[in-house]
Amino acid sequence: MGEETLEIFKRGTKILNILQDEKRQQILILLCREKQLTVKEITALLPISRPAVSHHLKLMLDAGLLSVTQTGLERYYSSDLDDTLEWLKELTNSLEANLKK
Repeated sequence: MGEETLEIFKRGTKILNILQDEKRQQILILLCREKQLTVKEITALLPISRPAVSHHLKLMLDAGLLSVTQTGLERYYSSDLDDTLEWLKELTNSLEANLKK
């Protein structure tokens, strides 16, 4: 595998680590479907405790997978996958280029 491909993998390590957790996968899929939810709404829709949901959301937010807006006291979370999808495209293109060599 080429050095460039390894560097691309390294840039996405945090994302891959975050997404390996099934609860985070469930939250992300839910946010993609519902567009925008609060911690309370996510907790009502998934069998995950409120503190656990908050923890997962923080990790996903830090990894750049989510965005948050605040209205009054409520924080609304939504998926923000543009950068992640660009990284995946770059990784896929690099892997395909390596296969052709």
